[in-house]
Amino acid sequence: MAHAENSITINRPAREVYDFLADGLNNTAWREGVKSISLKEGRAGEPGAIYSQTLTGPKGRPLQGDYKITTAEPGRLLGFEVVAGPARPTGTYTLAGEAGSTTVHFALDARLPLLMRVLDSMVTRTMESEVAQLSRLKQVLESR
Repeated sequence: MAHAENSITINRPAREVYDFLADGLNNTAWREGVKSISLKEGRAGEPGAIYSQTLTGPKGRPLQGDYKITTAEPGRLLGFEVVAGPARPTGTYTLAGEAGSTTVHFALDARLPLLMRVLDSMVTRTMESEVAQLSRLKQVLESR
């Protein structure tokens, strides 16, 4: 199984960080590979909401990476699963707030189909790059 995780402390209250993460339309502000995103189904930030996003794939080609929110506990936990694309990881943002700052832990896991397991290390590297973008999230939120 491919796995990646990262944590960072952001100098903003947990609810503010959560609200920003839960609104998938903010992804273009901090996730480098997201070229476009829209709310396809459901209510923004709520379980069952599906976001349609176009990502930059290998060799710069567009790649669909739609995802669905699976868990939403405001200020504490946001879970999702990718429902379109070659790799379909699940992810969680776990938030812990204290004195106006928030520690965000971002974890991604992907069970690859048997035929894709040869790509496990490449998928892991891609996921590691994704969770590393928490530093960009910190910059965006702290500059607001």
